[in-house]
Amino acid sequence: MVANGIPRLMSAGRPHIRFFESTDTLQAARESLGKLLVVPNEDGERVSGMIVEVEAYGGITDRAAHSYGGRRTARNEVTYGSGGHAYVFFVYGMYFQLNLVLGPADHPHVLLIRAVNPVEGLDVMRDRRGPMKDTNLTSGPGKLCIALGIDRSFNGEDLIEGSRLWIENFRSIKDDEIATGKRIGIDYAGEDADLPWRFWVKGNQYVSKR
Repeated sequence: MVANGIPRLMSAGRPHIRFFESTDTLQAARESLGKLLVVPNEDGERVSGMIVEVEAYGGITDRAAHSYGGRRTARNEVTYGSGGHAYVFFVYGMYFQLNLVLGPADHPHVLLIRAVNPVEGLDVMRDRRGPMKDTNLTSGPGKLCIALGIDRSFNGEDLIEGSRLWIENFRSIKDDEIATGKRIGIDYAGEDADLPWRFWVKGNQYVSKR
């Protein structure tokens, strides 16, 4: 099956819960590439994009993570719960950002979804984002949240069995199709700012430009 020119896996469906329970956050980051993020609109129409760029955040020992040093607040409390939930926060007084919570309880590791390649509901995304090139619709964490209609109300949503947003298997991305590099916008994180914990699909036109 092909959607928006992208071949779909024959075994498409929601990932096994093991994906969300994984404590190997870097491997989960690689495995997340090619999965489909689905967020139906208010009419129940599927709006979705294939994940093409993520950043991994390693919890209590990662200076770039909201939970570094065991910090626990009302904002990041969901990251201390069990994997398979959405962590949505507001940044720069302008944008929402979507993260996938991974691992068991009290293991606050997350994946920031940095970019998706639109698959379904492209017209909905265009309406939400306004006039621009299609390649700019979802090429950043704030952009994709606007295009997919994700706001703070999605914080804590169940990604495994929920109906507001979820993840599906979609494409298999091979290791030689994946590039890695430093995470973006975390200069405050000292040595951890240099960790190659950003993963993206090589050559995909929706990967963020920074």
